Amino acid sequence: MSRYILDESKIHSAIQQIISDNHREFIEDIINKVENTPIVVIGMSGNPHCKRACKLLNKQGSTFDYLEYGSYLKEWRRRNAIKMWTGWKTFPMVFVNGTLIGGADQLQQLIKSDSLQAI
Repeated sequence: MSRYILDESKIHSAIQQIISDNHREFIEDIINKVENTPIVVIGMSGNPHCKRACKLLNKQGSTFDYLEYGSYLKEWRRRNAIKMWTGWKTFPMVFVNGTLIGGADQLQQLIKSDSLQAI
């Protein structure tokens, strides 16, 4: 099953480049980090679920990179671009070997079932 994304043929040619360029370099930097780092957590300050994901990984002895983008009122446009890229609506976003596994709850489930190492 795949998620719905508006087909490019349904976007007027005059705005296709605007859409394509929206936060492009920012997202490309994140893609590079996710593809070249075993575990990446993308979060935001003040979010307890982001802190919980980091604590879970620390408890496992896992090495990971934490990318933090603003708080609830700051950098929301950048976080929105990340949400549009992934399709995941909340933070944190946890990537393991380039695969989005979800957030803190999904991470906790994978750890509990001893499935994290398999990814």
